[in-house]
Amino acid sequence: MAFQQGNSTTLISKDTEIEGNIRFSGDLEVQGLVRGSICATPDSNATVRIVEGGCVEGEIHAPKVIINGKVLGDIHCTEHVELAVKATIDGDIYYKLIEMVKGSQINGKLVYAGAEQKPVVVESLAGKNQAAGS
Repeated sequence: MAFQQGNSTTLISKDTEIEGNIRFSGDLEVQGLVRGSICATPDSNATVRIVEGGCVEGEIHAPKVIINGKVLGDIHCTEHVELAVKATIDGDIYYKLIEMVKGSQINGKLVYAGAEQKPVVVESLAGKNQAAGS
């Protein structure tokens, strides 16, 4: 799956570490480390790509997710999840459509969400993190 033509792309490069939640639209490629949740804006056609060597320690909420790196947290995907050969997931995956390549690893549940999955509400994550940090 390629990035969507016409979308803006945000890159978190290899030697970059980010602590905190990320809200985005368009495409997001993670080559470095993100400690926090990644959330696409509601009703966007966003794509998150975690490349080999990239790591996310937190939840991911997006329509399309492509992983060839590491995720420590749940993935909530409203459209399509693609797990490449080096993908390592330590968390549950909520999906509508999933592709897995031989070699990808999941330590968690696969939960089919189908048409029942609702759009991501980013504000709920912010409130949850503030309450947890209080």
